[in-house]
Amino acid sequence: MESAVIVDVIRTASGKGKPGGALCGTHPADLLAAVLSALVERNGLDPELVEDVIAGCVTQAGDQAANVARTAVLAAGLPESIPATTLDRQCGSSQQAAHFAAQGVMAGAYDVVLACGVESMSRAPMTSNFLGKDPYAPLARRYPDGLVNQGIGAELIAARWKLNRDDLDAFAALSHQRAAAAIAAGDFTDELLPIEVTGADGQIRTHSIDETVRATTTVEGLGALKPSFHDPALAERFPEIGWHVTPGNSSPLTDGASGALIMSERQANRLGLRPRARFHSFAVTGSDPLLMLTGVVPATRKVLARSGLTLADIDAYEVNEAFASVPLMWQQEFDADPARLNPRGGAIALGHPLGGSGTKLLATLVNHLEATGGRYGLQTMCEGGGMANALIIEAYQS
Repeated sequence: MESAVIVDVIRTASGKGKPGGALCGTHPADLLAAVLSALVERNGLDPELVEDVIAGCVTQAGDQAANVARTAVLAAGLPESIPATTLDRQCGSSQQAAHFAAQGVMAGAYDVVLACGVESMSRAPMTSNFLGKDPYAPLARRYPDGLVNQGIGAELIAARWKLNRDDLDAFAALSHQRAAAAIAAGDFTDELLPIEVTGADGQIRTHSIDETVRATTTVEGLGALKPSFHDPALAERFPEIGWHVTPGNSSPLTDGASGALIMSERQANRLGLRPRARFHSFAVTGSDPLLMLTGVVPATRKVLARSGLTLADIDAYEVNEAFASVPLMWQQEFDADPARLNPRGGAIALGHPLGGSGTKLLATLVNHLEATGGRYGLQTMCEGGGMANALIIEAYQS
């Protein structure tokens, strides 16, 4: 079996996913095109060698409709011969893109492939692809009491794992503190792709710093925020909920793109390119669609079992911070070392551009392992509908 390796992985800095955000004036296909072009150019790669582009994107409507991956390939000026496809596994879409790309390499179907993702939440708001319809209507037959949104799922997790408001706010504050420290230390420099954007004032400027990080965030400040999802009807149905989830301990709406250059180790050597990490093990699983966000636990158990490793062997773990209750629940389940959990901050601070988050986290994980001399990294993401991906990579140390 071929060994699949990461030669390069990059991301744009996050932009607030609302009007006036740093990236709101940039078409999502152009965001993704910038990432694709950079992956080719900064590695001196002949673009004719790219056999496929696999992109994650959740809200495939408006500017993100009609296979945004293919639009981005053409907008980047890459050869027309390069095909592309866009997939949706909710928040884990671009992590799934990386899985499919690497698995294709390992199976011998590809030698060179780009896995990537994009989401412009300012231009294609969540659920704008519903077009006034209810895509979940058929589920009423199986779940007559009704499913709930992710925010309520996060509340249920907090209640069932006995996480209080202080727990969630302290974790959120730490996310901002770690991200701000990483920015100040230049830790994100190698993974960030500066891009030119047009601001709301019409001025062109370079965007290279995550817009969603608030270095001054404190637990006290977060404590003043009101719950986001309080609903009297659901309070009656779920009396255990304490209503602790707020905008401050949740990931913000975010714009951004990210991508990875993935190839067989043999092809990397042939081209004189240095692999930075290899794909070690993969897992994907479904989970309870009511709680929705707990899949990171069985996915982690599954990927560890497949890898033959234990959590003690893992030098860093990226658990996507869709809501603070998710990584805290995961940490509790595995008695995980908090110092290894999202050591450079997570989505609460750095943003969560849905379809672009998987390869975004991968960029941070690869760079962290390289900087610290770590060998193994684990990444897992909860996903809408009750699913999760998990992945283990092994860093190459120079």
